[in-house]
Amino acid sequence: MEILWVLMALVMLGFVLLPLLRRRRGMIEQVPPGHPDAADPANYGFAPTEELDIRMPGPDHDLLDVLDLVQRTQDYRAAQQLLAGTEAAGELRWQRVQAFAGAASLELRQRPGGVGQPPGGQWLRVWRAEAPKDAGGAAVHAEFLVQQAWRTATPGTDEFRIIMEEARSACGDAALLAPGDPVAYIVELSVARRLGYQRAEFEQLWLKILDRAPAHMGAHLAALHYWCEKWHGSRELAYSFAEAAAARAPRGSLLAAMPLFAVFEHLPEVNLVSSFYQSEVVTRAIHGALHAVHSARPDDPMLAHVRHLLVFFLVRAERWSEAMNQLIHIDGHVGALPWTLSPDPAAEFAVYRALAVAGYEANGGSPASLPH
Repeated sequence: MEILWVLMALVMLGFVLLPLLRRRRGMIEQVPPGHPDAADPANYGFAPTEELDIRMPGPDHDLLDVLDLVQRTQDYRAAQQLLAGTEAAGELRWQRVQAFAGAASLELRQRPGGVGQPPGGQWLRVWRAEAPKDAGGAAVHAEFLVQQAWRTATPGTDEFRIIMEEARSACGDAALLAPGDPVAYIVELSVARRLGYQRAEFEQLWLKILDRAPAHMGAHLAALHYWCEKWHGSRELAYSFAEAAAARAPRGSLLAAMPLFAVFEHLPEVNLVSSFYQSEVVTRAIHGALHAVHSARPDDPMLAHVRHLLVFFLVRAERWSEAMNQLIHIDGHVGALPWTLSPDPAAEFAVYRALAVAGYEANGGSPASLPH
């Protein structure tokens, strides 16, 4: 009987997704008026798929301007100044450190260098050489090494471990340069997960972060991975960690959305039945995240992360109107879970967006009825 339900779900999903996927590939030229596939995201002012920015979950114009300048001139000083002026214990500093490290790592991957050709990301090497005591540069270098381990080595190999051990040392150096800054310790959370820190050692690291930034959402998301079933914990431990964070969340904090991230990390690999996404556990996590979004500051740097994950769950739960209410805030940027897990984040986001629009209009919605 269970096999029958799975087969039926596959057929139903095919009816929903096939027209959308075929339309994206240019295989359908005309759609009858009123058909769900006639719903056009452009009618809502949504960006074309090819214009979706996969680098960040939401806009950070200062960061984009500086990244463009640094990559064009290969001069690190604008990045140094931006990080120096970014609040040490805030979410934005962590996101910008990740962005600079990711940019340098991708440059190196695209331009590994050779005879007479300098490697990409040379500006980060110069930054570390010319300003070895700069805390921002040290933190970016540590995160760069973590990203390099994944891009250039296979987990479990000696090469991978060597790069991760180097990253661990770099985290220690960065922490010494900025004793009150949690970023170096947040970077080390990734090292801890990948090197398999014992729980006592991991918890000591976590306490250092809580001492500096107890409500740091980015740090909690990084720590959650350690407690997940696929790493060094279990579903129960991950849920417990997320629920404890939500319970102690200060007013206006997005930590109330942590259970939704824990649910996402433990989704079954194959589940095409909408009732799962309407279950009590998932519904409770969605409501917690919605409450967090409604209570958060509009300029909270982590707000877009929560909205992106909500779109995923709300579409799966067929809560079309609520999904649309999130989309109007985040459309244009797709550099967040769950889209970044796809080889083509923009295309993955576009499919969910199209489903939300079609479901919204099939239930009487229109551009005029959507609040902005």
